[in-house]
Amino acid sequence: MKHFGTDGIRKIANTELTPEFVYAIAKAGAYVLTRHVKEGNKPKIIIGRDTRISGTLIESALTAGFLSSGADVELVGVVPTPAIAYITKKSNADMSVVISASHNTFEYNGIKFFSNKGTKIDDEIEKEIEEAIDSGIAMKKQINHDQIGVSSIRQDLVDDYFNFVVNIFKEDIKRYNTEDFIIGVDTANGATYEIAEKIFKELGIKYKIINNAPDGININQNCGSTHLEQLRQYVIDNKLSMGIAYDGDGDRCLTVNEKGEEVNGDIIIAIIAEYLKKNNKLQKNKIVATVMSNMGLNKYAENNGLQLVQTKVGDRYVLEEMLKDGGNLGGEQSGHIILSDFNLTGDGIVTSLMVIKILLESRKKFSELCSIITIYPQELINVKVKEFDIDKYPEVTQTIQVVEKELSGEGRILIRKSGTEPLIRVMIEGKDKSYIKNAAQNIAKVIEKNMS
Repeated sequence: MKHFGTDGIRKIANTELTPEFVYAIAKAGAYVLTRHVKEGNKPKIIIGRDTRISGTLIESALTAGFLSSGADVELVGVVPTPAIAYITKKSNADMSVVISASHNTFEYNGIKFFSNKGTKIDDEIEKEIEEAIDSGIAMKKQINHDQIGVSSIRQDLVDDYFNFVVNIFKEDIKRYNTEDFIIGVDTANGATYEIAEKIFKELGIKYKIINNAPDGININQNCGSTHLEQLRQYVIDNKLSMGIAYDGDGDRCLTVNEKGEEVNGDIIIAIIAEYLKKNNKLQKNKIVATVMSNMGLNKYAENNGLQLVQTKVGDRYVLEEMLKDGGNLGGEQSGHIILSDFNLTGDGIVTSLMVIKILLESRKKFSELCSIITIYPQELINVKVKEFDIDKYPEVTQTIQVVEKELSGEGRILIRKSGTEPLIRVMIEGKDKSYIKNAAQNIAKVIEKNMS
């Protein structure tokens, strides 16, 4: 699609994602929404955001667009994406919007629409909104002055999410918590910077926290789930039990063990799957992941009698599969983990608390829990390109074919277009770390030479 990627609309704020364009997006969103809301109802739309400096600018433009289309708006302020998903469903809103560019640096921002079920809107609704933007039909639609919407500040709604999360875990955390269990938390100077700490305090979890002083510019800046180096060292230096890192909008979570070793989404999924299966709570003995999941997760599933279903990249496609064919556990290597018994979107805080609960109950070190799965070496390189049709370039396709032949079934290559940036992602995995690194670099150079 022209405007929407795999996770909403995401562009550089105030140059590509201008107030005028945001206003048009809101008008189009409200126009499409009113076609799906029961006639006679005045739509209610909730808006939340992360800590980016451009957040209030975009919030204002969205609000103006929605109000001028006759929708009422409730402003929640800075809040994690999964909180908005939960609040939308609980408060019977017709739709919600999260203003965030997730893991990207501060100059980017984005707009993610959620349905009244607390799920990201599907591709067909996104297409309708795109058509309404490009045709200008929504901008032409005028309402009477007595039908204009009104906005209200509803930061109190965040308490609903806080209570929801605390009530899931409070009994088990209280039962199994120990004095020597201390975690490190990196909130990426993002949307979780206040509420995560508040939840850990309420649950009685001892913690040390870093990167929780957002200034509008430092979100994801060498911190959070995409930059684990600082947290890894922090865990080692402070002899902590584990470390937790969220991304800018709090819908993903990665962890490190007590040795400072990264524990990615595939390992987290395996740990949770093992726990749920042991307690007869893993629906259909099934895991849903994406094509980016490590071969080690496939092997873990095979060896433990579990079904692994893989989808396109994007947590929305993971959820679609879970809802379509059953299953209560799914996610991505990047740390989007969906525990659908609790929330219908990736939820970094819930994921981290689930891992803490499992770890405390096990009475083991985190590194011991991680040993249930063997992760294959994997090399991922991003290449900036001008266009994405690899088949037009014989040198690129031939280079890929050579590597595929050399892997001989002991690894795989995945070449895909980024859904959020002008990049092609080159991923190779296999048993020989040195080989896959060199092969990935070689393919990336050939792509760059031909397509940049």
